[in-house]
Order: sequence, then C-alpha cells, then structure tokens
Amino acid sequence: MHLIAARELDASDVLRAFRHDGWRLFLGAAFTAVALITGSLSLVRRKRDPLLLYFALFAALYGSRLWLQSDMVRLELRGSMVFPRLIGIVDYLMPVPALLFLGAAGLLDRMSKTVGYGVAAVGVLLAIAVAFHGPHGLFDPINRVSSVAGVTIVVLDLTRKKAPKHSDMAIVRRGFVIFAAFILFDNIAGTLSFKWISVEPLGFVVFLGSLGYVAARRTVQRDQQLSEIQKELEVAQRIQRSILPSEFPLYPHFRVASRYFPMTSVAGDFYDYVVVNEHQTGLLIADVSGHGVPAALIASMVKLAAASQRPQAAQPSQFLSGMNAALCGNTQGQFVTAAYVYLDSTAHELRYAAAGHPPMLRLRDLEVTTIQENGLLLAAFDFATYEQVAHPLKRGDRLLLYTDGLLEAADSSGEFFGSQRLSSQLLETAGLNVSDAADKILSAVRNWSDKQDDDLTVIVCDYVAAA
Repeated sequence: MHLIAARELDASDVLRAFRHDGWRLFLGAAFTAVALITGSLSLVRRKRDPLLLYFALFAALYGSRLWLQSDMVRLELRGSMVFPRLIGIVDYLMPVPALLFLGAAGLLDRMSKTVGYGVAAVGVLLAIAVAFHGPHGLFDPINRVSSVAGVTIVVLDLTRKKAPKHSDMAIVRRGFVIFAAFILFDNIAGTLSFKWISVEPLGFVVFLGSLGYVAARRTVQRDQQLSEIQKELEVAQRIQRSILPSEFPLYPHFRVASRYFPMTSVAGDFYDYVVVNEHQTGLLIADVSGHGVPAALIASMVKLAAASQRPQAAQPSQFLSGMNAALCGNTQGQFVTAAYVYLDSTAHELRYAAAGHPPMLRLRDLEVTTIQENGLLLAAFDFATYEQVAHPLKRGDRLLLYTDGLLEAADSSGEFFGSQRLSSQLLETAGLNVSDAADKILSAVRNWSDKQDDDLTVIVCDYVAAA
C-alpha cells in the first residue's frame, strides 16, 4: 500500500517513503548510470555497436521505471495528470530494446524473433494508447499476458540451445534466463492479484552481472591479444629495419644520408643502395600502397625484386622493368611507386627513371630543379615499359629522393606541405652536410603536420667529385 495520502505531507511520511523505497532508488540510479556509460561508449566509437545502444536504452528505461514506481516520486508528483501516463509509457516500452538486444546478440532464433517483435509491437501500441488516452484497466493485463507469453517462448528457446559451458553466450544466456524467471514470477503474481515483493529488479541485477562478467573477461582477453600483437609487431619492426641498408659506404665521390619514419610500427616505404663500386652506385626509393603489415610484407618483396636486378643497375629503365616483371601478380592488388637513379662519377653523369613516383629534386648553385621520367606503377601492368633520362653531374650537386608522404603532410587547415615548400627546404640545406640536411627536411615536414598520416622517407645525396 503506497504512502500517498490526501493530507499534507510531514517529515515522517517522507522518511517512511525513503525507508520503504531506498533499495529501489539505489538500483534505479545504478541502472541509469550503467545506461549512461554504455550509451556514451556506443556514441564515441567510430563504428557504433547496436548491442551497446540497445542495452543502454533498456537499462535507462528500467532504471527510470524503478524511480517512477517509488513512493518518493509518487509523493512528489501526486495529482499530476502526466505522471500515470509516463509510468505506462516507460512500462510498456521497456521490452522493446530488450528484445532488440537479444536479437542483435544472436540469442533468438527465427520463431523467437517473430514472437519477440510481436511483443515489442504490442508494447509500442500500448505506449501510444496510454500517451493519448491515459491509463485504462485493460492495458496492464494485456501487457502482462503479452510479456509472459513472449518471455516464456524466449526462455524455452534459450534453454534448448547448446553452447560450451563457460562460453560468453552460455553465461549471458543463464543471466537472462534467471532474469526472465523473475519477470514471469512478478507478472503471474500481478495477474493473480497476489501480494508480493517485486523480485524482478534483482533478476535484472543478475543479468547485468552476467554481462559485466563477460565484458570484463573479454577486456582481459583483448588486452592479452593486444600484448601478443604488440610483441609480434616489435619483431616485425626489427625485421623490417634489418632489410633496410645500413649507412652508405664512405666513398670519395658520394655522400648519402637516408631517413625513414613509418606511420605505424611497420610500413610500406622502402629504400636501398645498389653499390657497384666506389665510382658507380644506384639509389632506389619505393612506396607501397596502403599502410601497416600488408604494405610491409610487399616492401620485403620489393627488396627481393630489386636485388634480382643488380645486373641491370647501370640502366634504370631496365632495372624498373625487371622489378615490375618480378612483382606483377604477387602483390595481392597492391601497387608500388618507385624511383631509381644511377650515379657514375667516371662519366660525371646520372641516369634516372621512375614508376609513378614524385620527381627527384636537384640543388645546384642555389637553384632547385626537377628531374623526372615517369612510367606506370610497379606491379600494376605486366606490359609496362620504362624510359630513362640522363643528366650531367656537377661537383656540389645535391639530390633528393622522397616518398609522397612528405608532399601530402597536411596542417590543421588541411593544406599540404607540397612540392614548393619541399624545394624551399632543400634550398635552405645548402651548406649543411647530408645528414643534417635530411634531418632538417624531415623536421620541417613533421612540424608542419599536426599528425603523421603517411610514412616518411628521404634520401639526400651529394656529388663531391674533384673539380
């Protein structure tokens, strides 16, 4: 019997109501808090999880109903015409997100889904009816009969299904079956007009606990998996670093420095030195489409393809054609851009060819010029052919090879670093050694961009032959 009375309320009424409904208020607040946390998780994730959203709605409605059924709220809102309608709306709508949750979790078969959606439709219709016409003596019995029928069929379906004893599905199923049993008890007792203390909220606590246990266990498993993946990535990173060349040999005619900054632990950028002797050498730079582990695996194939073409080192066009033939059909649809320059100090000449790669830059006498001769991407077309260009080498020439991550580095407004800024940075390196020049260029790019969205690789080469 509720404590609402026609007389004026005194402190003893409020205290008595609080003592009577303290547990209900506590559980209502707890369920609402869980709903807010779960709903926030669903909203902040890039890919929204319907399970989280449906459970959040269910917990919010359940917590709200506990508060609305308490004597404290009834005492506060007595006489309000909206209050009875609000109780009915919340009560009748509550099965809707619950059944959507069970369906999204894969706990219902075809027949149970049909019955469940029928129960949800009844609830929606009753909520609309009570919203427009107010409470009616038939609404509660209809809702109880519908709920009992729906819960009974769902429970029978769940108890029929087999699952590993300690699997997540089995744990969630047990929690829901206990909750459903408490729902049935409350609805049957209400239909038969028994006097009873509602145990349904305690069943919801059990169901919530089963979900929390599964969530905690999955979190621990996910942390373990992430730890193992991190260890594997560290090994992969060491392996990838090992396939990149060490420092360029200290030859009298060339000074070379390279810098490599992957976006993730492993990357698709690659560079190599094709050293013939102290007078002739080749510099290769390549960029695999995509990022991460797949691109890194293709990058290791690029190294093998380049190694197989060392006999063609003096002819960049043939070098790239041979690499293309080796890569075609073996990269799972991923493509490779590349640039290769052959330097000959005896002939004072460079030969250059590229495959869909940004042009090489040359700094000479405080002037930056572009050198390019582009063909089709590597690994895209088996019929691709490549041409090469030759340019004289002059003492003091500085060459810059790079990947497109430098050009496409964007600032907070989305503006790219671009080729003009890169040329200006190369010009500003005049007077610096190759190592400092490479550091300065990469530092300018990284300072320009708020975050690194691509792999960054540069090769700086100076021709220091005697006059």
